[in-house]
Amino acid sequence: MAEPQPVISLRGATASLGARTVLRGLDLTVDRGEVVALLGSNGSGKSTTIRTVIGQVPLSGGELELFGTPFPRFRDWRRIGYVPQRSTAAAGVPATVREVVSSGRLARTKLRPLGRADKAAVGRALEVVGLTHRAKDSVNALSGGQHQRVLIARALAAEPDLLIMDEPIAGVDLTGQDVLADALREQVSRGTSVLLVLHELGPFAPLIDRAVLLREGRVELVANPDRLHDLACHPHDTPGAAVAAAIQTGLSVSETDPGTHV
Repeated sequence: MAEPQPVISLRGATASLGARTVLRGLDLTVDRGEVVALLGSNGSGKSTTIRTVIGQVPLSGGELELFGTPFPRFRDWRRIGYVPQRSTAAAGVPATVREVVSSGRLARTKLRPLGRADKAAVGRALEVVGLTHRAKDSVNALSGGQHQRVLIARALAAEPDLLIMDEPIAGVDLTGQDVLADALREQVSRGTSVLLVLHELGPFAPLIDRAVLLREGRVELVANPDRLHDLACHPHDTPGAAVAAAIQTGLSVSETDPGTHV
């Protein structure tokens, strides 16, 4: 019996932003049902890796496959839900929470009116992120953390097989972080694969199967759940572990050169 294909497979990936090379031969896989966290300092290539996977940043070298299909031939985008870095959910557009979340169904409906199954999916997504009671409110009336929940609900409404999240808890208070962790736990229980960028594991730690530490566009360290505690408590026992420990405890890896989010 053939082994199942990974949902994401990056091999020898190189990519640039303008004249700057960001990814330098990066290898990364996410298996079906797996939760993988990308960690690293600002400028390490975390967000660029995410943007490469969804096609926003083209590869200049290497290979990318999604669900076993080479990226140039991949068309089944309804299988992927994407949550970008924190931003306003509707950029000032006068839309309700339900309307923004409903837009997550567009890849499945192909612009036809929402049917019963679509509305049910939107309702479930709102419930998972705890915003059912705000469904009719304007997104402009929400707090920053609630905007983030709307973005996640929009991705969940698509009922994706793969959920990609770029710093989902950045700037979100502890209560909001717990809500988002519960939302992710619900998706994982349904078999959804997850790739997410984090600066610290926080309440997501129990859900993560592998933490992948990036440095200068390469994989420096891969830690399974059994090693996360050891890396934090004994940072000098493993090459590169001091960097991982700093990230896991929420410290800046390079306070003198914070760089930019790439």
